[in-house]
Amino acid sequence: MNNKRVFLLLCPSGERLWAPAMVQQQVLYRALVSSKWLAESLRARKVGPSLRVLDVSWYPPLQRNAQQEYRERHIPGASFFNIEECRDQKSPYEMMLPSEEAFASYVGRLGVSNNTHVVVYDGDDLGSFYGPRAWWMFRVFGHRTVSVLNGGFRNWLQEGHPVTAEPTNPEPAVFKATLDKSLLKTYEQMLENLESKRFQMVDSRSQGRYLGTEAEPDSKDLEPGHIPGSLNMPFTEFLTAEGFEKSPEEIQAMFKAKKVDLSKPLIATCRKGVTACHIALAAYLCGKPDVAVYDGSWSEWFRRAPPELRVSQWKGGKA
Repeated sequence: MNNKRVFLLLCPSGERLWAPAMVQQQVLYRALVSSKWLAESLRARKVGPSLRVLDVSWYPPLQRNAQQEYRERHIPGASFFNIEECRDQKSPYEMMLPSEEAFASYVGRLGVSNNTHVVVYDGDDLGSFYGPRAWWMFRVFGHRTVSVLNGGFRNWLQEGHPVTAEPTNPEPAVFKATLDKSLLKTYEQMLENLESKRFQMVDSRSQGRYLGTEAEPDSKDLEPGHIPGSLNMPFTEFLTAEGFEKSPEEIQAMFKAKKVDLSKPLIATCRKGVTACHIALAAYLCGKPDVAVYDGSWSEWFRRAPPELRVSQWKGGKA
């Protein structure tokens, strides 16, 4: 008897696709849309209250200016989602989630309601960097109809689709945010997990930063290393050289090679909760929608955990 489990992907068009999965059969909203699909939606004038496009680009200070690049060119109809505004600005850590009220108010001003299909993209040269974080933010606040533009702005341009410098002024909408705590982990919960070992942990940073042989970029007081028991799967490995997400079959093989069991609970972590969302997206594409992200990640763990709970080969700048 064939007992392989399957899941149902619900595409934005309403089309249903079957694919292998590691969880019980369920309906999942399509996490990726193609440039072709979005371009056709633009031509059909579907962008509006039911479909919003957000440029969610973010770059390290002094490297690139995401907001200026948006002003110069963006996908027609897209609004700029500013992570510097849509975060907990009082937190001592780098990219912590805002409150439900703050998130609802912010995305509402971008024309997003609870009935809106949101497509997010970013302009990173990799094809995707911040997009999965924005995708996860919508999901953690209870919004399931959100997709990442597969290949990002990089491939939108390469495929010759239109761009504009014309500002977008969407009509404000009402959005109600409801925090899904199952998709979020705190420092205290991570501490408890070291004892219970209920959740597997995967760190999405580069191997050098994970091991502690490579410095954390743009930070003088944050040493590299990882949480005890966490495995390393650099987020870039989930992307093709062209900047697209790898296939579910390839991703499943990657998890299997690292001995990550997608039928069991999983936490994703990184430095500040951004690239960890690539782990959540990759698992989702394999039919696992319940990966939790440690929002504070290494940025918080390094500053709060006792030294014996920090694994690192760091030698004070001499790896």
